[in-house]
Amino acid sequence: MNQDKLPQVVDVSASRGARVQPVSPMAVSLAGRFWAPRLQRNREVSLPTQHALLESTGRLDNFRRVAGTSDAPYTGLFFNDSDIYKWLEAAAWAQVSGPVPELQALIDQTIPVVEAAQQPDGYLNTYHSLERADTRWSNLRDLHELYCAGHLMQAAVALNRVCGDARLLKVACRFADLIDEVFGPAEAGKLFMIDGHEEVEMGLIELARETGEDRYRRLARFFIEARGRGLLHGGRFGIDYFQDEQPFMAMTSLAGHAVRAVYMACGIADLALDEGDAAALAQLERLWTEMTRRRMYLSGGIGSRHEGEAFGKDFELPNARAYTETCAAIGSMMWCHRMLAATGDARYADLLEWTLYNGMLPGWGQDGRRYFYVNPLEDDGTHVRQSWYECSCCPPNVARTLGALPGYAYGSSEGALWVHLYIEGRATLPLGGGSVELIQRTDYPWDGAIAIEVGTPGRFALKLRVPGWCRGGVALSVNGEVVEVSAEPGSYLSLERDWQAGDIVRLALPMAVTPWQSHPQLHENRGRIALSRGPLLYCLEAQDQPRPLQELAIDPAGIEAVFEAATLGGVVVLRGQASARAPAPGWEQALYLPAEPDPGAGERVAFTAVPYFAWQNRGAAPMSVWMPRAHAMTP
Repeated sequence: MNQDKLPQVVDVSASRGARVQPVSPMAVSLAGRFWAPRLQRNREVSLPTQHALLESTGRLDNFRRVAGTSDAPYTGLFFNDSDIYKWLEAAAWAQVSGPVPELQALIDQTIPVVEAAQQPDGYLNTYHSLERADTRWSNLRDLHELYCAGHLMQAAVALNRVCGDARLLKVACRFADLIDEVFGPAEAGKLFMIDGHEEVEMGLIELARETGEDRYRRLARFFIEARGRGLLHGGRFGIDYFQDEQPFMAMTSLAGHAVRAVYMACGIADLALDEGDAAALAQLERLWTEMTRRRMYLSGGIGSRHEGEAFGKDFELPNARAYTETCAAIGSMMWCHRMLAATGDARYADLLEWTLYNGMLPGWGQDGRRYFYVNPLEDDGTHVRQSWYECSCCPPNVARTLGALPGYAYGSSEGALWVHLYIEGRATLPLGGGSVELIQRTDYPWDGAIAIEVGTPGRFALKLRVPGWCRGGVALSVNGEVVEVSAEPGSYLSLERDWQAGDIVRLALPMAVTPWQSHPQLHENRGRIALSRGPLLYCLEAQDQPRPLQELAIDPAGIEAVFEAATLGGVVVLRGQASARAPAPGWEQALYLPAEPDPGAGERVAFTAVPYFAWQNRGAAPMSVWMPRAHAMTP
């Protein structure tokens, strides 16, 4: 073997502090058996049906009535404008790989409706524009005016970047200019107040990046620094619900409404990235670490309480009563993406990917038409997806996340290209003053074999993520030559060489089934295990089992992974052995009985587990992620 032809391999598990620039979603085209049909379904089913629901539920008429073209009454919740904006953003991102005429036609129908509702001074909020005009800015704690404005700004930026359509950008800038006139330091004669739902901070920073207008970034900093002073006092959930109890730098853990908390973190991360604020990034890292160690479900979901859609206390993670809103999982992904950009630390990419598959994707039905708002880890068969909700923040949020997914897959830094997600497709990535083409081929997440072809010659480092779930050695080769490597799970491998067009890197990630257990203080899961394979969490659904779920205890040994094309549109299922034991006589007449010696293992039966993201797509049935662990079983 000619060692001169092989790349230098470095384990960069400790490459903390590396700034990794996210790439434009337009630079990446995703394909493959797993993601191609899902992204197509988002474009062809989810987005058109969502637009029809925006119309039929009166959300678009709310804009028309402000413009004087409809006499319908205001319909729905006070923040329904945001659903229109998230849909527009989603429809823009969905076209990153090329125009979609049907979506563009719907965009062209919708933007003029929004434009016509803007007031002469730039104000735009259909709940307040007419009969409640005198309530403008009067209840920022509860009525989400700036939250809606932030989503308008993000939609405007996406349309300008992807479609070259500046119509909504002009609307957003006019509104942002008005907000800048109204809000700011009290000594400047402005309104010293924040919104009850974080979002405008992210929108303003994206608007600043898109337009070069630093006033918008300064305004975002004002909203961030003003939070934590008790401005939003009152309310039935308390000010920590709004993350307004103490300044960000004094927080020891995230609390309150989970979506608001991670959106706050995203806005602060954006500002810290733009301004190089190392102290803020260090605090974000501390809060992220506390969240993942004490207040996050195995699925990556966050927000355990239905009351206030909030984080609970440490280890307060009930399964059947889990709230774990789909939007909260999306917010966690966005936060991870920003922290990954700031640090190059693989653990943020690990959680981003894990939450994508196991926290966000369960919120989207396989038909592209039905959604979960709440994502429990155990169910008695009564929880079903719905086509829409009165508070329908999750469906368009799922759609915009799926549309923007290509931008999560890769990153770039000086002299290096980073592969964050393993998804088949083609990417043209910026490097130095030019670009490099990479072609990725893989059947991930069903298989751990990844091939990356370099399409552009040049010297650079190619950084490949070794996921944190990856137990056992990885195999690596370049052009068929084996490269000896020892990599810790949760790191990046760096391969640097003079690349030639046509060079192929092959990475094999072992995908053994992993049984998981909970922290001892998470009492509900004591004696229980959960299963994963690769980046996918699994669950048991009742329709696949020979006995009721409550009678089964699973054996983690000897589990087999099998791809079944006829199951749930084609998934890898896990098959293994379980102990089945019916309740002992006497329980039908009692809630409590004296303890008896444990009789040991019951009848040996087979069980089948399916990916958690795919549950409740074959009709309602009991489901559980965490199952009792069987006693030692003999063949």
